[in-house]
Amino acid sequence: MKNFNPADNVQDLQYFGEFGGVNPSISDSSTYTFLSAKTMFDTFEGNAEGCYLYSRHSSPSNLYLDKAMAAMEGTESANVSASGMGAITPTLLQLCGQGDHIVSSRTIYGGTYAFLKNFTPKFGIKTTFVDITKLAVVEDAITPETKVLYCETVSNPLLEVADIASLSKLAKKYNLKLVVDNTFSPLSVSPALLGADIVIHSLTKYINGSSDTVGGVTCASQEFIDSLKNVNNGASMLLGPTMDSLRSASVMKNLRTLHIRMKQHSHNALYLAERFEKDGIKTVYPGLKSHPSHEIYKNMINPEYGFGGMMTLDVGTLDQANALMELMQSKNLGYLAVSLGFYKTLFSAPGTSTSSEIPLDEQKEMGLTDGLIRFSIGLDNDIERTYQSMKSCMMALSII
Repeated sequence: MKNFNPADNVQDLQYFGEFGGVNPSISDSSTYTFLSAKTMFDTFEGNAEGCYLYSRHSSPSNLYLDKAMAAMEGTESANVSASGMGAITPTLLQLCGQGDHIVSSRTIYGGTYAFLKNFTPKFGIKTTFVDITKLAVVEDAITPETKVLYCETVSNPLLEVADIASLSKLAKKYNLKLVVDNTFSPLSVSPALLGADIVIHSLTKYINGSSDTVGGVTCASQEFIDSLKNVNNGASMLLGPTMDSLRSASVMKNLRTLHIRMKQHSHNALYLAERFEKDGIKTVYPGLKSHPSHEIYKNMINPEYGFGGMMTLDVGTLDQANALMELMQSKNLGYLAVSLGFYKTLFSAPGTSTSSEIPLDEQKEMGLTDGLIRFSIGLDNDIERTYQSMKSCMMALSII
């Protein structure tokens, strides 16, 4: 799509409240009334557009957010859910069944890894984990039973970059669905425009941005979203990971400022990454020329929104990592907490937190070291002041 700007697409959506409010009215109902029995039947069968039956299936508030997310990602439709995992798990179960196979990036969110490694085998679905940055390795892992290629645009927590356009060509060659988790890079990257079939977000993170709501979304074709919501065999309908209308309305309001926040997150993260790399600390950030996929990512992003707000520093050992995080928190530089996208910087040692589901030998193989700290850089106004304070903490612990 020429001249596609995801933030402009969201901005151009206009919803009025029931009484002329500048925010859409919240549909605080679990069930909806009908004037005729036939309309209820047609709605249940999915043949009555604009009518609502039961909020597990659909609600006005959720549809507002659905449309906004589809507009942002450039897909035909979307379906919001109660969590990021509530988007990932039904999507993969809708695409795969007994005897099917998934090729997945080895460095993904721990919950997704655990779902693919430990849970889906109960349904006869197998997964091969690969280095997603090596296309030949990805292709070698594909079998006649493979149905899905799964990756994260920027991987959690190692910040590896998936070459989505090349993966899309590979998926089309073997008639597979390319599913991309874009949680780390909203607005910065538009996977559907690069050839992804399905784009997933944890709305909990950057899109909501205030660490007060858990949510997720699947953005895809109208046909696939309809299949997820089908009353007879739709994974989202039957498993029931429904987002609450009040939460949908909250996320919708915060989505309106995402473009401003992402620019600041990216600006601050690049600033810190450049400074700490010069200080000799092992720093990983896609905006650094030293990042192995810097040029690929540079050509993927919408430059206006930068390289994102996620950064890792390796400070040597787990003891040093823990001491540094505790000291930074005591100096009000952020919070020792999981998740990301908050206005305040969040930091954690992923090997013992968000990636702890991955066995230690596999962590070591993929390069997830004990001393690695994952940072979600916040919206600090004076980032030089933040840098000096963080550096002082590192000097106090003899890390620098």
